[in-house]
Amino acid sequence: MFSRNRWVIFGIIVISTLLYGTHQPVVAQISTAQTFTNKSVDPASAGMSTERLGRYTAYLQAEIDAGKAPGFVSMVYRNGALAHFEALGFGNVEEGKAMTGDGIFFIQSMTKAVVSAAFMMLYEEGHFQLNDPLYWYLPEFRDARVALDPSEGKDGATEPANGPIRLVHLLTHTSGLSHGLGASKLDQDYMQAMYLNQPGTIAERVQAMAGLPLVGHPGEQWYYSASPGVLSRLIEHFSGMTTAEFLQQRLFEPLGMEDTGYNVPEAKHDRVVSVHTFGEDGGLMLNPQQAPLTGNTVFGGGNGLFSTADDYLAFCRLFLDNGQAPGGQQLLSPKTIELMGENHVGDLYGSAGSGFGLGFRVITNLADTKALGSVGQLSWSGAFQTFYFIDREENLAAVLMTQTNPYSSFYGSKMPQFVYQAIVE
Repeated sequence: MFSRNRWVIFGIIVISTLLYGTHQPVVAQISTAQTFTNKSVDPASAGMSTERLGRYTAYLQAEIDAGKAPGFVSMVYRNGALAHFEALGFGNVEEGKAMTGDGIFFIQSMTKAVVSAAFMMLYEEGHFQLNDPLYWYLPEFRDARVALDPSEGKDGATEPANGPIRLVHLLTHTSGLSHGLGASKLDQDYMQAMYLNQPGTIAERVQAMAGLPLVGHPGEQWYYSASPGVLSRLIEHFSGMTTAEFLQQRLFEPLGMEDTGYNVPEAKHDRVVSVHTFGEDGGLMLNPQQAPLTGNTVFGGGNGLFSTADDYLAFCRLFLDNGQAPGGQQLLSPKTIELMGENHVGDLYGSAGSGFGLGFRVITNLADTKALGSVGQLSWSGAFQTFYFIDREENLAAVLMTQTNPYSSFYGSKMPQFVYQAIVE
């Protein structure tokens, strides 16, 4: 089974310029309408300590000063108030360009929660049941087979799957599909088919996935996968829209997420935070490859979105507000929000105190995590070190974004430590 300790492999997630297919005329890009405005920060209204949140700011600044990160944007929201908002350090160290609060980040796997929420909106419209076999809607997944030895790759011996991939397996990473990030030959075959061969649309990427054997039987293991890409393909199938169009109309516009999309308009390119890495001397430098900002035509479910901390916090608030957008539109039912936050994988996830819901890691036993938090807390991260968590019990959400490669979960662990210790009432 895929170990959470191997998340470091995110840092070598493909060559960024190959992730999204061929460059075509710009489509489905971020709106150019938003002008960033100062946010009113009020820790007291959030029941949080200004002094204790200052510890968080000081810690992040110390990491920047030590050359461990170029810069950060951090936001904490609780009980209807913004408790913390900091933009620290640099968005581009080589140019000495200051980090700004409206910096646009390549959020990679934080795309997964957004696409999962969109998929559940279609569930609420009655298009499918979660236990439906995938092949009912995408026949290319009929008669799936499982590799007997993933080290032999796609041409090794296989056996029939014990059962069909079901839609719920796509939401929980139990489908048996791969993300192409593992060390086996079969993982490498997924990488080649999904990314390096440069499919031009999500339909082409999913078709390539369907031609490969599974790494395990559906429902029998948690294996981090590109399953959300299949969710994106299904969004197109059920809605008759591209995923980019669906997200824009059904999620981003109601939530006021004006800086989120698969492409960044030229007028906003100066706000994009560069991806950094570490040179042979250990110093920060620009990553040799940067994600293409325009021309992206593969609207992925597992990665692909650009966003800001402010926009992503608006998405997180959807789960605190029982599925209601700020303007009062009900985007998801409170019962759907509740279902998404349940552990759907039993003990398959394999991380102490945690399970996996419909698109998120979920805390199931706080004591076993040995960390501050709450049972039911939802979280995930992105390959270039973007992090969030949502805590419905505390009416709390936090986002922390930087852009460094390779990936480490370190800042994702430090963020809740500093955020929860600042709660005083």
